[in-house]
Amino acid sequence: MKKSIQILSLIILIIFVSGCTGLSGLGQKQTPKTDSSLEVVKTSSIKALSDMTSVALEWKKVTDSRIKGYNIYRSNFIKSGQKLHLLEYIPNRYSAHFVDTNLTPNTKFLYAISSVSKRGFQSKLTRAIAVTTTAPLIPVSFVQAISNLPGEIKILWRPYPNPSIKYYSIQRKNPSKAGWDNLETIQNRLSVEYIDKGLDNDAVYMYRVIAYTFNGIASLPSEIVKAQTKPLPQGVNNLKATINQARRITLTWKPSNTSDVVKYKIYSSDESDGSFSPIATVPSSQLKYTNPVNKNGKVMFYKIASVDKDKLETALDMHSIMGHTLPRPAKPIVTLAQIQGQKAIIHWKAGDKRTVSYIVHKVIQESMFNTKTLNYRNVKRTSFVDKDIVRGIKYKYILQAVDKNGILSARTSAATLVLPTLKK
Repeated sequence: MKKSIQILSLIILIIFVSGCTGLSGLGQKQTPKTDSSLEVVKTSSIKALSDMTSVALEWKKVTDSRIKGYNIYRSNFIKSGQKLHLLEYIPNRYSAHFVDTNLTPNTKFLYAISSVSKRGFQSKLTRAIAVTTTAPLIPVSFVQAISNLPGEIKILWRPYPNPSIKYYSIQRKNPSKAGWDNLETIQNRLSVEYIDKGLDNDAVYMYRVIAYTFNGIASLPSEIVKAQTKPLPQGVNNLKATINQARRITLTWKPSNTSDVVKYKIYSSDESDGSFSPIATVPSSQLKYTNPVNKNGKVMFYKIASVDKDKLETALDMHSIMGHTLPRPAKPIVTLAQIQGQKAIIHWKAGDKRTVSYIVHKVIQESMFNTKTLNYRNVKRTSFVDKDIVRGIKYKYILQAVDKNGILSARTSAATLVLPTLKK
């Protein structure tokens, strides 16, 4: 019998707990049953205060001792009309305030309140009161973006008129990409400048500014402004390099079309697609440069970059120009080399029209291990007669051409002559 009583008590307890779990008074957001005998919150006592995203309610508490708390009902009038939904349960009948947060600005809401008994029943609802959240903060005004700065864009705006503003958020968008990037937070309502640095040259960017209150409430985004970074200066025009100068290459060019170029930077390389290194810098007033090259027939490749007042420099992706120093003149062509009587006679013809004179190298084989060389310079004719020879001695004659710059040709092959000894 005692055991039966315990089981019956447990069943009653489970039924009681199960029935209470559906009551709003115990924290569940389900509409509870109405007990019309419960004291109703006076609608006239409800006061409301709103901002952009919040509504604060205040009411006069009830005196009914059966009351444990209050249910708050709400409707978004645009979405649901007058259909109220249970929003929150306040578990203290002495409470008289509630703040509804995270609301949409400039939106009409309806609110009603009921008192809730300890058993989970509620009173009749108050009449619905309408509350409209305030409109969003106006956008930041007179936003400007300054273009044509080297790798930078300057953003300016007018100070926000509302003193509740704590900071500004600067946002940037690349027109070729989706979405806005948060760049920087500018503290202080009166700080109205931001410089965006490290940007690509000749690139377009879009910006907007949003103001935030001390409570973290954002204004509407400002008007979108667009700016472009300064392009790199244009390169020089009509670059030319000489191919007919001795041991030097002279470059000439027409000025860049960019107006603020202050100097030109000259680069050279041994190969057209090789690595170009700077060799000289000249002021923008100079349109000529001579590169000393101590080698005959040396081929060089050149590029010239313009440098503007902001130190921006033309990209070196331009085509190079080729120049070269004057090569050695062609060597003479020997047409005759023989002994006539007691003379050595050498005849030749010019191998190059640049030739102005010749050098005749006479190599005397004095012994098996000893030679002597005599050089006859500034020979103007195309023949050489050597009377100073000795019988039985081997002579070699080698020729070189000389141009007006003193550049020597390669040497001809040696012409070997011997005046025979007399028979006894």
